[in-house]
Amino acid sequence: MNWRNDPHRYGLVSVTLHWVMAIAIVALFWLGLWMRGLDYYSPWYHRAPEIHKGIGIILLIALLMRIVWRFVSRPPAIEGSRTTQLAATFGHLALYALMLGVMVAGYFISTAEGQPINVFGWFNVPATVSGLRDQADWAGAIHLWLAWTLIILSGLHVLAALKHHFIDRDATLLRMFGRRRA
Repeated sequence: MNWRNDPHRYGLVSVTLHWVMAIAIVALFWLGLWMRGLDYYSPWYHRAPEIHKGIGIILLIALLMRIVWRFVSRPPAIEGSRTTQLAATFGHLALYALMLGVMVAGYFISTAEGQPINVFGWFNVPATVSGLRDQADWAGAIHLWLAWTLIILSGLHVLAALKHHFIDRDATLLRMFGRRRA
């Protein structure tokens, strides 16, 4: 498999970023839901949010790398009708916007009190905007709704890939594993 995308399939960088981010997003979603049920005396009450924030910042870096990579190594053309191509383009843009929105809202929650985000002791992300009225509350509501929307749209994305594979019988899903049609 090549590092770069070619006209028929995605390259190693795109495939790796796609699947690592997909797994991380689902894991962060479930971790976030689980954290909401923790009480103050749980041993995970402080640790789980720190893990969630650290992975979130790393995911933001991966998202920015992925966006840059799309310009460096153009993805293969979308297969299907013009309607399918427009739906896929809109869906991908929506997924990118939702990922960014969830992460920005998470940043606003985490920095509401002016404290930086410590990423596993490796580096700190400074609090550039803090102290806004009810910042953690409104950012938390936005974060939750965007996260649910992202998960739902991701589920539709999976269903569309399966439709391409099993009904349309095209190479869309295979390309996301770096393979060509047999």
